Amino acid sequence: MNASQPTRTSTIQKGSNSIHPAKSFSRQRQFKNATRLQTSFTAATERKALLWLAARMPPFINSDHLTLLGFMAMFLAGCSYALARWNPWGLLLATLCLALNWFGDSLDGTLARVRNRQRPRYGFYVDHIIDSFGALFLMGGLAVSGYIDWRIAMGLLVAFLLLSIESYLASYTLGIFRLSFAKFGPTEVRILLGIANTVLFFLPFARISGWSACLFDIGGAIAIVAMTAMAIFAAVSHTLALYRQETL
Repeated sequence: MNASQPTRTSTIQKGSNSIHPAKSFSRQRQFKNATRLQTSFTAATERKALLWLAARMPPFINSDHLTLLGFMAMFLAGCSYALARWNPWGLLLATLCLALNWFGDSLDGTLARVRNRQRPRYGFYVDHIIDSFGALFLMGGLAVSGYIDWRIAMGLLVAFLLLSIESYLASYTLGIFRLSFAKFGPTEVRILLGIANTVLFFLPFARISGWSACLFDIGGAIAIVAMTAMAIFAAVSHTLALYRQETL
């Protein structure tokens, strides 16, 4: 080796500090889960049911299989709503798909924790990017179904994504991941959709007394207002909390 050439070392020097690549990689690998806040109406019962199911899940089924099941079920739920435009049985099929989505989407994380096979960064990212696409499939199917005004369906999608973005930002900046708002979480939404699907299957022209709009239109409009209000309230309160923490 030429004496004038700098030698390669296993450290990266900057000023008086040195960082060993292995130590740097170790630091990058460190990840702290955000505190999960789940206070929905069904949270306690759901937790027990998921633990019971996870303990009895066959060894050859892992959390990735359940995540894929949840994703495909949400895609098929959207397709089922689209089918309902021509055949009302699509409504009941959508309810079945929502139940399968709950099974896969809710159980995958519990199974990983029970088996001590957690991958926190991978799991968080995959679960929630899938939720975003799942919402697109679901609202798209509803918009095609004819049981809801397509503009309300798109408003629901925007409100859901807005609330989701706020929740993800809070997870990163505050270390708090809220899974429910005002006692309502994904499970409660699935239950309400299932009830509405059943009502519309038997009473396709069901309307809320005193209103001329369809059942999904009224419910969708209420959900848009509620989710938008929750997102604004959370954004303001979290902004104030961060301001207090970082203001000298």
